[in-house]
Amino acid sequence: MLSGAAALLSLWPVVARAAGGKAEAMVFVADSRALSGWEAWWANLYNENLAYFTLATVLIVPTLGMILGLLTDFLMTRIGINLKSRKFVDH
Repeated sequence: MLSGAAALLSLWPVVARAAGGKAEAMVFVADSRALSGWEAWWANLYNENLAYFTLATVLIVPTLGMILGLLTDFLMTRIGINLKSRKFVDH
């Protein structure tokens, strides 16, 4: 008896969705009113053309990651941590 009630309750969202009318397509936009500079450009690019936004993201994120990695390597070398000549020790 209890499992039958649980099964009916699990179907309730399906019934509720079927009862409504046709939903309109959702539109996602970034609020760029309070932004300026590169943040405004980024938000407007997202709002205007998702293909260009995707292309810019695919190009910019790995480039910034490489720059940060090289900067970290440079700074670690300057303070005496050299990860390029590690010696492996077997235990």
